Amino acid sequence: MAERQSLDQQYALDSQSPSASKEDMIACVMALKAALLPCLPARELQAIDRSPHPSHQIDVERHARDFLEAAKNLQLYFISLQRENQPTKEETLQKEIAMMEEELKLKNELMNQQERQIQGWRKELKDHLDKHNTELKSV
Repeated sequence: MAERQSLDQQYALDSQSPSASKEDMIACVMALKAALLPCLPARELQAIDRSPHPSHQIDVERHARDFLEAAKNLQLYFISLQRENQPTKEETLQKEIAMMEEELKLKNELMNQQERQIQGWRKELKDHLDKHNTELKSV
């Protein structure tokens, strides 16, 4: 019982702190293991279930409750890890802005390249026009 209270306090502290560590996960796994160890095989549980002794029923219920509490705490721990791994809205927006800026830079470079190409074509066309005009004047 004291172990359960200390685990409850530990999980209450864990849920308050935003950063979970490897030790926290190990503690959750150890609590789950401790709750699983006293569990009996299915045949023995069925036999105890049919047993007239109320203490057997209490043991089975206590072990099941301990197991479910440990499983719930482990699940909460993994959910908190999942939340930590998700980027914040600010980080997501910063990444999107950086991607848009990179895309804008690439498009500007492409536009500048195409403008230089168009200017080159204009110069070639003007040279051809001047050449044809000089030929026409000489004829």
